[in-house]
Amino acid sequence: MSHTSEVTPRPTKWGFAALFGVLGALIVAIVVMAFVWPTATAQAQNLPVGISGPAQAVSAIEDVLAEQDPSPLALEAVDSRADAVQRIEQREIYGAILLGDQPEVLVASAASPAAAQALRAIATQLQTKIDDTAQEALTAQLTGIVGALQAGQMPQLPEGAAGGIPQVPTVTVTDVVPLADGDHTGAGIGASLFPLVLGGMLAGILLTLLVQGVVRRLVGLIVFGVAAGVLIVLVMQMWFGILAGDWLLNAAVVATSVTATGAFVIGMSALIGPRGIGVAAAITMLIANPLAAAAIPVQFLPEPWGAVGQWFVPGASANLLRSTSYFPDAPTTAQWLVLAAWIVGGVILALIGHRRNAAEIAPAPEQLEHEPALVAA
Repeated sequence: MSHTSEVTPRPTKWGFAALFGVLGALIVAIVVMAFVWPTATAQAQNLPVGISGPAQAVSAIEDVLAEQDPSPLALEAVDSRADAVQRIEQREIYGAILLGDQPEVLVASAASPAAAQALRAIATQLQTKIDDTAQEALTAQLTGIVGALQAGQMPQLPEGAAGGIPQVPTVTVTDVVPLADGDHTGAGIGASLFPLVLGGMLAGILLTLLVQGVVRRLVGLIVFGVAAGVLIVLVMQMWFGILAGDWLLNAAVVATSVTATGAFVIGMSALIGPRGIGVAAAITMLIANPLAAAAIPVQFLPEPWGAVGQWFVPGASANLLRSTSYFPDAPTTAQWLVLAAWIVGGVILALIGHRRNAAEIAPAPEQLEHEPALVAA
């Protein structure tokens, strides 16, 4: 009669349990810091905005901005209203301040609701300044008229006053590129980054865990990316109306983004094993995603992190999707090249890892030489 002895696992040491709790809390703090840091440190600064009008009025605005550090706007001269509109549609500037007899502020809510809000606030301040100036001028005129009457003199009316009180200019705010009807606040286009990142990571993780063979994984990734691009855009654009523009082009952007992230996960896993999934996820979620600037202008992030974020898949894909949705005239070659580079890099890493693993498990030449003799025996 055999007796099986049950081995009772030894309790974990108190010190290790406490250390595990501290490390877990530290990891959570790092994750929270990675996501909160861009929002907490972002500020309205160096926003490219066009300006035109009388030199004295332009200089007055420049002097006011020069007193602020950092300056909220980076003013760029535009030749005319048409020039300003063209540069906004090409995503060279976020808006324009047009001074003169009929002052106007051009905004583009589709480019950035935060930037549009800042420019609307400037329009309000400009209107207040115009009203105050007109009020001061009118008060001075009335004071002169009253003084002349009291002195028994004929008051000298200012030129043009015979026709009545001069009309005070009204600052017009024009939204050159408005948001889609299904996304009035711009929250939808800002949140579009989440399905792109999540879809790509799911593709890479599932294909790595469930599919054997690097070539099969890459083929599965292409199918996954195309299907995800079509379905995500059908939901976001056709159903909820968050996106605009050519839905097929938007689907291509989403498919390329998902494929790029998935290729990175597959490549890192093939190169360094299961740990590669964790490394790729950490880089994507804790570094690339917070620096993507999907909901705010890139310039609002501390330098140089806004520009750095555009070299990762989330930043390039979010920027590209905004252009294809609302700005068909904007150049997009740089974003396409970034996504293509991540796809090619992921494929190269996967092939390198596949070759290395194949070489490690292949039998040695001397074993192959003795194998026929063993079989014959």
